[in-house]
Amino acid sequence: MHTWRVKNLGDAMLVDEELDHIKALFLAAYKKAGFPDDMAIYIRHEAEGRLHCEVKVYFTPAVSDLAEAVSARCCPSPAPEGLGLLVGSEMALSVL
Repeated sequence: MHTWRVKNLGDAMLVDEELDHIKALFLAAYKKAGFPDDMAIYIRHEAEGRLHCEVKVYFTPAVSDLAEAVSARCCPSPAPEGLGLLVGSEMALSVL
């Protein structure tokens, strides 16, 4: 399946523990898979017209099992503006 997934972690001030958990799960899967170029998780702070921003993490299609495990939902490919690499291959966006 070639679907991106997104998880809204909510208020940026309260996401550190969950981000650490997601990173740890990803790093184990990334190592087991041999560090492929299409595996990455991206992050963006999105306000969507609200006063406070929310943190959203975007999972590449190659990370779908992990994304499902953390209840991320399917989404279109994210726009690259404001998207930062959280963990994984720096080449993933160019590969995809």
